Amino acid sequence: MIVTLILAAEVAFWVLLALGLATRYLLRWRTVSTVLLVGLPAVDLTLFALTVLDLRGGATASWTHALAAGYAGFSIGYGPSLVRWADRHFQYRFAGGPRPLPSPKYGPERTRHEWQICGRTVVSAGITLALITALVPLSDGAAHFGDFTGWYLRLGLASVINVIVAACYSIWPKEPPAGALVEDGRPVPAGRRLPGDS
Repeated sequence: MIVTLILAAEVAFWVLLALGLATRYLLRWRTVSTVLLVGLPAVDLTLFALTVLDLRGGATASWTHALAAGYAGFSIGYGPSLVRWADRHFQYRFAGGPRPLPSPKYGPERTRHEWQICGRTVVSAGITLALITALVPLSDGAAHFGDFTGWYLRLGLASVINVIVAACYSIWPKEPPAGALVEDGRPVPAGRRLPGDS
């Protein structure tokens, strides 16, 4: 049942997001759009609440309960950036907005980008582990703690790897190839001049 709820939450997230952006840019209903977008965290809260109720109802703790906590943690850590990404692309495709910029590849901009990813990963992992820890007393405590142990190791390792990668970019910033034109850490398309070029 928990896997079904996770899939339903994923569908609900994208449906709400699509409706929120469509009502904002196509119908110009900003109030309705705001209500729909603000409702996105409710999807995660509902999923976790149903996970708690499932365990309180006597269900045997399993990896699916930890996965539900992981979904909520990921949504909180990465959700805002996903919404901004979708907003930029929807605005570009349907509302005449500017073309979304790719992620920076070089210099301090790339370093900041890597630290942003690292921050989201650490936040996601921390929230997920906090939620999993909250589930332990509901799953007969130590009797089923082993079902969740692997998540502590995997998420801890993912966080450490992200910190190491970001630190490497701080110590050894990625430089563009010799002669390449770069603006804000992004390659300049062929034929385009940088501001100030004669």
